[in-house]
Amino acid sequence: MKRRGLLLTPTLLAPALAHAQGSGWRPNRPITMIVPYAAGGGTDIVGREFAQILSQKLGQSVVVDNRGGAGGNIGTTQAVRARPDGYTFLYAVSSNVVINPHVYRTAQREDPALVLIPAGILANYQYILVANPRFEATNIQQLIALAKQQPGRITFSHSGNGGNNHLAGKLLAKMADIELNDVAYRGTAPALMDAVNGTVQFNVSSPPPAIPLVREGQLRAIAVTGAQRSPAFPDVPTVAEQGLPGYAVTGWHGAFFPPGTPAEPVAALRTAAAEIAAMPIFHEKLGRDGLEPLAAPVSPEAFTRQVRDEHAFWGRTIPELGIRVD
Repeated sequence: MKRRGLLLTPTLLAPALAHAQGSGWRPNRPITMIVPYAAGGGTDIVGREFAQILSQKLGQSVVVDNRGGAGGNIGTTQAVRARPDGYTFLYAVSSNVVINPHVYRTAQREDPALVLIPAGILANYQYILVANPRFEATNIQQLIALAKQQPGRITFSHSGNGGNNHLAGKLLAKMADIELNDVAYRGTAPALMDAVNGTVQFNVSSPPPAIPLVREGQLRAIAVTGAQRSPAFPDVPTVAEQGLPGYAVTGWHGAFFPPGTPAEPVAALRTAAAEIAAMPIFHEKLGRDGLEPLAAPVSPEAFTRQVRDEHAFWGRTIPELGIRVD
C-alpha cells in the first residue's frame, strides 16, 4: 500500500490559508485521503489530481493512502472506521458506497451509504469495454454472437467483485442472454494489462487508465456504458446503440468523511470540493481522463439523496445478477 504526499508551493500558501480561515476551520497538519484502489487505476489518477488542488485550497499537504482490494471495500471500511477528527476522508467512486454494501456480507455491519458523511460529488463517468486487438469481436453484436457460439469461453477482467465495472459486464451478459466468465483483480491497472497481453479477451474499465492504451493501439474500444456517448470517445457507440436498448451503467467520484466528524471540517471540505468541481482547470483534467464535469452544482443535500436513492436501486438489482461475496 502506497502513501504519497502532495505538497504546496510557497507562492500558493498565503491565499490558501486565507481561504481556510474564512471557512472557519484550518487544518494544522497533513490530511489523509484514502483511495480504496491500487495506485495507477482510474480512481487513483483523478483522486490525486483532486488532492493536489485541495492541498492548495486548505494550505496543507494531502497524503494519498491507497488501500486497494475487495472492489474498494477494504479502503472504504477503513474510512468508515477512521478517527473522525477531520484529518481523514475517503475519495470514493459510487460502487464503493452504494453497491458494495449489497455485495459484501462484511459490509452490512457498517453500511457506508448510511453512515459516511457526503462532502461532495466531483465528477460523473461511464465505463468503456476494451478488447485485446486480436479478439475476433469488434463490436457488441459480434461479441454476443461469439458468446452464443462458445458459451463460457469468453472472459472479461475487472477491478473487483461487485464494482460498477463488474456489474456492467454481468448486466451485459444478462440482457444479451449470454454466458461470460469474469476475473477480478486488485485494481484496474492489472486487469487492463491482462487484456493487453491476451490472458482475457476484454476488460470493462474506467476511462483514465484505458485512454492511453486505446490511443497507443494496445487495446481496441468496443463500446461505452452510458446512456450517451462519452466525450472522450465520441466515435465509440454505447452498448444500447449496439442492440441492447435500456442498458446503462454510470458512476461518480465523491468525497466522504467518517461518521462523527465535526461540522467544521465537513463544511470546509464541502466548500472546497464545490469550488474545485467548478474550476475550468479541473474540468480540463477530467476531460483528459475521460470523465465528465458536473453540468451544474450539486448541493450536499442533493448528493446525499442521490447516494440513498442509488443505494436502494442496487439493493433491488444486485440479487437479480446473482452477485455475492462472503
